[in-house]
Amino acid sequence: MAAALRPLRAFSRAAVEPCARRLQLSAARGDAVVISGRKLARQIRQEARHEVQQWVAAGNRRPHLSVVLVGEDPASHSYVINKTKAAADVGISSETILRPASITEEELLELISRLNNDAAVDGLLVQLPLPEHIDERRVCNAVSPHKDVDGFHVLNVGRMCLDQDSMLPATPWGVWEIIQRTGIPTLGRNVVVAGRSKNVGMPIAMLLHTDGSHERPGGDATVTISHRYTPKSS
Repeated sequence: MAAALRPLRAFSRAAVEPCARRLQLSAARGDAVVISGRKLARQIRQEARHEVQQWVAAGNRRPHLSVVLVGEDPASHSYVINKTKAAADVGISSETILRPASITEEELLELISRLNNDAAVDGLLVQLPLPEHIDERRVCNAVSPHKDVDGFHVLNVGRMCLDQDSMLPATPWGVWEIIQRTGIPTLGRNVVVAGRSKNVGMPIAMLLHTDGSHERPGGDATVTISHRYTPKSS
């Protein structure tokens, strides 16, 4: 199962939508470097496609991703469509399991348990946000850590914080891929991360400040996290 998840790792890096835009980064005061996120995403998808082809050619079952979508939130539906399209593009089979916003927390947990125990499911994600009556943290921790392509399970978050190999949330992973593939220097640099969310800001900060010699190498940067209560400069 863990081996079958390898192609899903590459897919997770490539599927993040914010990294498919053109980004402008300050290389030095007064200078700007324009980076084509779309070009990098195409490159990563090509690599993922090749990895899936090799996996299947070796006699293995094609990797399968299950997505659980609760409710009728338009943004969530759009995100899921993009994810399943990206999966198909790299040769990963996928399914979207729709459930009404009225689903109970226990019913959702029962569905997740069934997918956890389904040997044909290699990757599993529950699209967030969920209806207010459902505990998102409980749901994220119900997903098997070995199938957790979002990297939201507490064990995967813990491994990330300990600089160990793990699944990472898609947006931070996409940002990290941009930094690595474009050669943006981070060693000894001062970096400001705007935002402290547990799914984006915190993981990006962890990736940037981690020791580059650890199991999951990081950027060796000095990181400052700013948020809504950070004092404004005078």
